[in-house]
Amino acid sequence: MQERVLSATSRNLRQREKAGLDVRALSHTLWQIAQAIIVFAVIGYLIWRGAAAMEYNWQWYRIEPFFYRVIDGEVIWGPLVWGLIQTLKLASIAGVIAIAIGFITAFARLSNSTAGRIIAKWYLEAIRNTPLLVQLFLFYFVLAPIFGIDRFWAGVLCLAFFEGSFAAEIIRGGIIGVDKGQFEGADAIGLSLSDKYRFIIVPQSLPLILPPLTGLIISLIKHSAIVSVIAVSELTTAGLNLIADTFMAFEIWFLVAGIYLAVTVTMSFGVSLFERTLNKNKR
Repeated sequence: MQERVLSATSRNLRQREKAGLDVRALSHTLWQIAQAIIVFAVIGYLIWRGAAAMEYNWQWYRIEPFFYRVIDGEVIWGPLVWGLIQTLKLASIAGVIAIAIGFITAFARLSNSTAGRIIAKWYLEAIRNTPLLVQLFLFYFVLAPIFGIDRFWAGVLCLAFFEGSFAAEIIRGGIIGVDKGQFEGADAIGLSLSDKYRFIIVPQSLPLILPPLTGLIISLIKHSAIVSVIAVSELTTAGLNLIADTFMAFEIWFLVAGIYLAVTVTMSFGVSLFERTLNKNKR
């Protein structure tokens, strides 16, 4: 009888302790949310006061034609939409090429070929230790005239080679992170080198590669704005042209920044879902 009383008492204590912990955790979370709201409110207030001090005449009512116009029942897309389409096209092509360059360079660095390792090392050092703007000028003013490349493809190749150097180290790190037993097991069952990486190593390295590679693709989208200096008609160039026509610098730069933010956040969310699916299948 005494043991049952002690058992019930200890169970009640545990339940009260758990309830107390839940209340404390909830209050701590609410306090953190309140802190974030306060910080954002202060930042918003400072921005509002700064804008009011400039006595700038905000003209948000004029932004609709920047996105679309309806003429005779037909929707005509505005310059910001066309600029966004061009940016996504530029980033998509450059991203595919950058990942391909990254895999080739990573495999070259991991290979037994001395020439391959030296070439890959020199490529990485040359690209990662020179400014992107200088590389863009070299591609556009030196390589493009030699090979007959237009400005769009000069921008694509410059971005691809720049981001490919970072992708190479991400991919190499992911491959190295795979357990050595997987390499030994693939060799033990007689898989060829290509089949070993295709069916065993690369699929297992994807959960390690994907998060930093997502950051790299997002960085590529943001870096694509630099091709505006060679007059490629992407989102930033469209914004500059609109500012020259309307003198609405603040509104247009807020819109351009918001579009970039929406694209990158959407991409991060999509890749997070894909990564969660990979981890679920792995378990």
